[in-house]
Amino acid sequence: MKTLKKKRRVQIVIVAVVALAVASSLIGYALKDGINFFRSPSEVMAEPPAPHEVFRIGGLVEEDSLERGQGAVIRFRVTDGGASVPVVYEGVLPDLFEEGQGMVGTGSFDGQVFRASEILAKHDESYMPKEVVDALKEQGVYQDPANGG
Repeated sequence: MKTLKKKRRVQIVIVAVVALAVASSLIGYALKDGINFFRSPSEVMAEPPAPHEVFRIGGLVEEDSLERGQGAVIRFRVTDGGASVPVVYEGVLPDLFEEGQGMVGTGSFDGQVFRASEILAKHDESYMPKEVVDALKEQGVYQDPANGG
């Protein structure tokens, strides 16, 4: 009688482990397209991602690089002080988007140009996304506005 109870308990544990593995696999598969990794311009130029890979790039909008084209097409360069990546975006830019300010864009890099599907800009004069601050600090370019620049 004890062995039957023990076998049943082992079977329940095995079924639970298999169910957990299947559930984890399904969740991972469902979320794989929703995960966007952050890269700095230096990382993009050093190791270009695959053309179909969607990721986020962040840095400062390079001075004198903003060009407004036909319709809603905007071209500019994003830099972290070490490298610069050309960006093309079609749409309406955030109100606070300007040269010399922090930005984060979501899109893909075709080997030459980062084609952005979304552009985010700082929301006040001192805010900058954490990923951008970290990338700028790594390049030795970041100046803390709280400490007078």
